[in-house]
Amino acid sequence: MTSPSTEPTTPIPAGTPAAATPSVATPVAASPTGPGAVPPGPAGVPTLPAQTGPAQAAAAAGPTVVVGTYPEYALAQQAVDHLSDNKFPVERVSIVGTDLRLVETVLGRLTTARAALAGAASGAWFGLFIGLLFGIFSDESWFGLILTTLIIGAIWGAIFGAIAHAATGGRRDFSSRSSLQAAQYAVLADADVADEARTLLVQLNWRASGAE
Repeated sequence: MTSPSTEPTTPIPAGTPAAATPSVATPVAASPTGPGAVPPGPAGVPTLPAQTGPAQAAAAAGPTVVVGTYPEYALAQQAVDHLSDNKFPVERVSIVGTDLRLVETVLGRLTTARAALAGAASGAWFGLFIGLLFGIFSDESWFGLILTTLIIGAIWGAIFGAIAHAATGGRRDFSSRSSLQAAQYAVLADADVADEARTLLVQLNWRASGAE
């Protein structure tokens, strides 16, 4: 009977470290640490609200085209109203006034008596408001309370009006009304709907001129 052969083995001395298995380091993506940084995802880095400025907003809005010019605001308003009546998307239209100027219309000569009268009228309205407000929480007669506050308001308004006019030292002895006016008003529309807007405005001009 043949016994299995055995090969001699070399003993490993005690204290000898075993062979280390080589390991492969897996790279780890560094996370952004800066202020306002956004980690990239499958769809990329999103746009933050702070990154959207006036230039980006203007580019997103698209170009606009002038489809009509009018000497008065009422005519420009009528043109936009006509577009709205014909189911045109008026949210893509704007009215722009050009060559703005400040116009002060003189209403008349202003004396101390007229200044006091104007102040009395303003004070009377304020007194009426106070009287109505107090009348809600008062058990007294509304008529008497409102009349009292109205008279008191008119008196104090006249006093303040006269003092304010006297304080000018006669440098402004006239009353006036100021307003902003434009030389012309342009109706603008987005470029992709400008042709449709022009067609509708031409129809409006035909109707205004009486043409069929």
